[in-house]
Amino acid sequence: MGKAVGEAMGKAKGETANRHPWGSVRDNPEFSRFELDIDGETALAYYRIDNDVMVFTSTQTPPSLRRQGVASELIRNALEFARARGLKVQGDCAFVADYVERHPEFQDLLP
Repeated sequence: MGKAVGEAMGKAKGETANRHPWGSVRDNPEFSRFELDIDGETALAYYRIDNDVMVFTSTQTPPSLRRQGVASELIRNALEFARARGLKVQGDCAFVADYVERHPEFQDLLP
């Protein structure tokens, strides 16, 4: 199963950290994706790691979860995970690229 991601990501993978009212964002390295379950559905952010750069390739949010901030919550946690692991971030996914551009607190993660 996936690993919880959140505020205390400097800790070992799998340790639960900050929980959102929706639940915890998990890193699922077996499938190279972050996951956030809400109301029986799952939002996903796919990635690959190349030379210490976490490259986000796709963000998928079920239609019923769109326009509620779900994808933003998912990506914010994924970026915090990358920071805690000392990784840079590349947004091949348009949503991630736009998110980083709109949030200067994450621009230090760009290669």
